[in-house]
Amino acid sequence: MTASGTLNLHPHDDAERLASDAFNEFVRLWKSDLPASAEIEHVGATAVPGCLTKGDLDICIRVAATDFEAAESILARSFQRNSGSVRNRVFSAFMDEDRTPPLGVQLVAKGSDLDFFVEFRNRLRKCETLLTSYNDLKRRYEGRDMDEYRSAKADFISQAISHKS
Repeated sequence: MTASGTLNLHPHDDAERLASDAFNEFVRLWKSDLPASAEIEHVGATAVPGCLTKGDLDICIRVAATDFEAAESILARSFQRNSGSVRNRVFSAFMDEDRTPPLGVQLVAKGSDLDFFVEFRNRLRKCETLLTSYNDLKRRYEGRDMDEYRSAKADFISQAISHKS
């Protein structure tokens, strides 16, 4: 996202390597500090070959519900909360826009209603038609307001994960 609040896209290949390296570094730095139940996953567009991206790195940390509060406290000490995102007893989002690439971290309790990031990534990787539709959605919103894009994206993801493959 840019300071103007509009969606600006980058080809996947330009961002994937940088995001992959940053993801591996994140795992190296954080795996031992998080609860044992933590699964750290590279999600988002840079984790899906051929997907258009904003050029950021999205990470999902899935933890047992009993470990959620501890993990949330650990992450809150080092990252800014994403105030534009939901925060409750099973989900919390963090960000660091000063990193290269900019970082978004979604902490989620395993099995909760908001535990869909990995499933959505996997569906995009498996289904070329779904990926094409997702890229088309992104192209339609390029240069437009991020809030409009996020709303359309949420609807798209909801539909994608509600259809069992």
